Amino acid sequence: MRSAFEAWAQRDGHITRRREDKPDEYLVYETQRRWLIWQAALTHGAQALAQQQAKSDSQPAPQAPLGADEAAVRNRVLNELLDAFSELDEGTGIEGVIKVIQSLKKKQGALAENQG
Repeated sequence: MRSAFEAWAQRDGHITRRREDKPDEYLVYETQRRWLIWQAALTHGAQALAQQQAKSDSQPAPQAPLGADEAAVRNRVLNELLDAFSELDEGTGIEGVIKVIQSLKKKQGALAENQG
């Protein structure tokens, strides 16, 4: 996952050099911020896709073209993430990103409890 992120970040012009004292963190703040968002998006998307698949398995529905459900989930997740992160202002820093990620996890947990 990290290599895919770094390849994307380098193509986008970000510096992917890591800190020597903390090799799990990037030296540049903006790269670290995007790494956290990248992880949140993948985690949130995987959970949403699993819920969508569980829902479609429990309810027989007309067959849609393969991947149509995945595309719908991907778009929904992307919109949720964009909405959540657009509320941050530039001064919130990594703490703001972490708060958004935690709120997404809480929201996902609440949805899972309601559906389960």
